[in-house]
Amino acid sequence: MATSQSVVGEEQQDNKLKLYSYWRSSCSFRVRIALNLKGLKYEYKPVNLLKGEQSNPEFLKLNPVGCVSVLVDGPAVIFDSFAIIMYLEDKYPNHPLLPRDINQRAINFQATSIVFSAIQPLHNLGILNYVGEKGGPDAKIPWVQSVIRKGFTALEKLLKEHAGRYATGR
Repeated sequence: MATSQSVVGEEQQDNKLKLYSYWRSSCSFRVRIALNLKGLKYEYKPVNLLKGEQSNPEFLKLNPVGCVSVLVDGPAVIFDSFAIIMYLEDKYPNHPLLPRDINQRAINFQATSIVFSAIQPLHNLGILNYVGEKGGPDAKIPWVQSVIRKGFTALEKLLKEHAGRYATGR
């Protein structure tokens, strides 16, 4: 289902952002949250991962890695949720997502790294399929639980002294 978000950022001008995304993807959620917090209008372009649409040759022209999210901003094509969020932060400075304080920013980047490196990629569809093939279907849930438990334990330790309204105090 293609939808279009209705909140318009003043700084966006006439450029219409296009977001190639999947509704269940945690990477896609991050980008949609960032776009909405910044108040940016965008066109939602669904990519159904379960149907394999990320392997479509047309989609692979946008992202040769074959995953969501992909942001198209005029001639700029950015894939990877972290790269997209940093791009949005730099190009559209209104409604900043990151604190100005360098120490608080470092905490944010560490938390981001834990999620992007230690949690999220280890329970993606491709990894889960591999675990299921090698260890059997009953191996998937224990695998996911162990990955998420380890990552969230690290996050809790990191954020224990920094939490506030949001995970890092902002």
